[in-house]
Amino acid sequence: MFWTRGILGTDLYHIVQWFLIYSMLGWLVESIYMSICNRKLTNRGFMRGPMCPIYGVGALTVYFLLQPVCHNIYLLYFMGCLIPTLLEFLTAKLMIRIFGEVWWDYSEKPFNYKGILCLESTIAWGFYTLGLFLFLHKGVEFIVSKYSYNTGIWISSILLLIFSIDFGYALYEQKKDSLPEAMESIKKRIRKVF
Repeated sequence: MFWTRGILGTDLYHIVQWFLIYSMLGWLVESIYMSICNRKLTNRGFMRGPMCPIYGVGALTVYFLLQPVCHNIYLLYFMGCLIPTLLEFLTAKLMIRIFGEVWWDYSEKPFNYKGILCLESTIAWGFYTLGLFLFLHKGVEFIVSKYSYNTGIWISSILLLIFSIDFGYALYEQKKDSLPEAMESIKKRIRKVF
């Protein structure tokens, strides 16, 4: 069965539940922070719904990669600075390639790299990683344990469907201006082949 398949020692059911919760928590924290900074309600998500999938991906990446060092708080902090910063860098490069821009700008922060990385965020990622291992993940596991397996499958199936539609629409909205150019490029390549 799909939900019971194991990845990195954890079944897919739990990975999906954790991903959804971390994505929503990331959106909530980011939106509250930016709403305070902007002094108005701000949706910090790429999509319309309350999810920032980069936080789900980031939290799970850090959780699975750093499990072996989770009992060494100093190494956990150092790696917690390094891995999310690398993930942020790769995300920025991917966004530049796909959208031609990055949706955050650290250029006003000291010790930044091209506005896509900054020392302040790197230091914060280390503390977030400690928080993830010391108490946050236990809270997420507790939330998942409070509803039945079947309820979790239904909820996550519906949320993944909504997420996929929302993500696809948001991607389309960001790229729709470049679609005619992309289609023309594809037509030219097809004509060269035939």
